[in-house]
Amino acid sequence: MFEIRMAGFETDLKLNAGFFSIHPVNIREVRKTDLLIIPSLAHDYDNILKDNKELIAWIREQYERGSELASICTGAFLLAATGLLDGKSCSTHWNAAAGFTRLFPNIKLHIDKLLTVEKGIYTNGGAYSFLNLILFLIEKYFDRQTAIFCSKIFQIDIERDSQSPFRIFQTQKTHGDDLICKAQTYIEENLSQRISFEDLASKLATSRRNFDRRFIKATGNTPVEYLQRVKVEVAKSTLERGRKSVFEVMNEVGYSDDKAFRELFKKMTGLTPLDYRAKFNKDGLLT
Repeated sequence: MFEIRMAGFETDLKLNAGFFSIHPVNIREVRKTDLLIIPSLAHDYDNILKDNKELIAWIREQYERGSELASICTGAFLLAATGLLDGKSCSTHWNAAAGFTRLFPNIKLHIDKLLTVEKGIYTNGGAYSFLNLILFLIEKYFDRQTAIFCSKIFQIDIERDSQSPFRIFQTQKTHGDDLICKAQTYIEENLSQRISFEDLASKLATSRRNFDRRFIKATGNTPVEYLQRVKVEVAKSTLERGRKSVFEVMNEVGYSDDKAFRELFKKMTGLTPLDYRAKFNKDGLLT
């Protein structure tokens, strides 16, 4: 059996205007632990990392003494700051991907994965997917049967392994490149049309090579990838809200090849269009 403790630098902490308080053990007195679980963070990542250098060093020290590490959601930022994930794989909430990549370019971020496993280091995606991390740890430290029992008691889908169906594509327009913003707007307003990026670059008075270079730098996607992601995002929204057939949705976002559309959709969401609608639309049983 585990002895579960909460540790922190303050041993008496009142939160939310005193509505509740927590009483961690003094983290400086914890010399060794078998497993350390790092909770998610607020969104001011730069300042949090700057203000918690002692904690970051302590986490690294625990790992070097034999502790395994697991991070929940954006707790991956604190874990990554230890340097233990450099050159390794990691996951965090899809909505925090841009900030994570900016701060930790040497870490292989797998935003589609619900869990990543390195040598004694485990990370997970966002929000309630931490429940799947806990089931994984229960199976690792106890056994599969115990994990299945817990999944049934708490009604958690033990086989979930991707956060792709829940990801919302961000149109990334805070980069400050006006020319690329114009290109993004053109793409978004002409989804049903066949777009020539050669012609679009010419309209914007730049070479195709320069256009591609600036587009990738600004958005993190090639123009073709961006177009595909926007098309799939619009298709997802239509499938969630409406009663249109997959064929109608496919045509609205400019696809005439049924096979190509379904393959792209599944690649980006982890689900077929029909399965996606069944999951997120109350009338999803329509064909």
